[in-house]
Amino acid sequence: MSFYKRGWHHTKTRGKEGTITCSFCGRKVPKYKTFPVTRGFSINDPVLKKELGSRARYGINLSQSTSYACPGCARHRKIVRKKR
Repeated sequence: MSFYKRGWHHTKTRGKEGTITCSFCGRKVPKYKTFPVTRGFSINDPVLKKELGSRARYGINLSQSTSYACPGCARHRKIVRKKR
């Protein structure tokens, strides 16, 4: 869990920034306000690890996906919390 502070500011002008759709609620939010959430899985079965070879031997995530959460969903799902 990471912390955030209210108030979004940039150090320099960046022009028009793109918007991203929140993966949880569908709200369109500017990219700089979103929180990336990386999910993946690793295989724990020793038989499957042996069949797959060296990639699965060290517990490397075979499938990773990145989704983006808006500030409201990130607080609700406890991805981030407000810095006190």
